[in-house]
Amino acid sequence: MQNENSLQNTTEVRENVKQYAKENFRSGLNCAESVFLALQKAGLIKLPAETVALTTGFGGGMGLTGGVCGALVAAIMGIGSVHGRSNPAEGTMDEIVDKLYGNPGLYRFFNQIPNKFVEIYGSTQCSELNKEFEKWTDKNRMRNCMNIVVETSGMAVDYIFQGDEGFVKPFGPNVAGKNN
Repeated sequence: MQNENSLQNTTEVRENVKQYAKENFRSGLNCAESVFLALQKAGLIKLPAETVALTTGFGGGMGLTGGVCGALVAAIMGIGSVHGRSNPAEGTMDEIVDKLYGNPGLYRFFNQIPNKFVEIYGSTQCSELNKEFEKWTDKNRMRNCMNIVVETSGMAVDYIFQGDEGFVKPFGPNVAGKNN
C-alpha cells in the first residue's frame, strides 16, 4: 500500500509524463515515439536514448497499417523495460515458463494493460480507434490520437508503479484461456 507521499509522487510523475507525451506528439513525433520518449524523459526507462528508435515503426498501428495502436505498444515496451525479463533464458525450462504463466507471473501483469486499454477505448486497433475520420490528416483525428497518447502514457506510469502487486492479479481475456 502506498503512503500519501509516494501517492503524491506517483501523481506528479504521471502528470509530468502526460505533459511530455503531449509535447512530443505536438512536435511531430508519432504516437509510439511520444509515449516511449516521455517515459524516458521522466527517468522511468533506464535504457539509452537511442532505444526510442525501436518505437518508430509502430506509429499508425505499425507503419500506418492500422494494427495495434503505437501508443499502447510503446507503453508496454516502457513497462517491459522496467518489469520484463532482462535474462529470459536464465533458469530451468520450468522456471522460465513459470515466470510467465505462473502466479505470480508476468503474463498476469502484462495481460492487464491491453485489456484496460480496450475497456477505455473499445479496441487496441489504430484503424478502429480512428474509423470515424475520413482522412488521416483530419485535425480531429490528430486530437483523438493525442488524447490516446497522453492518457496511455499516464496508464504506463500507473503500471510501472503498480509492479509486483499486478503479478498476482487474475487474467483478463487471453488466447491461452487462462483464468485465475
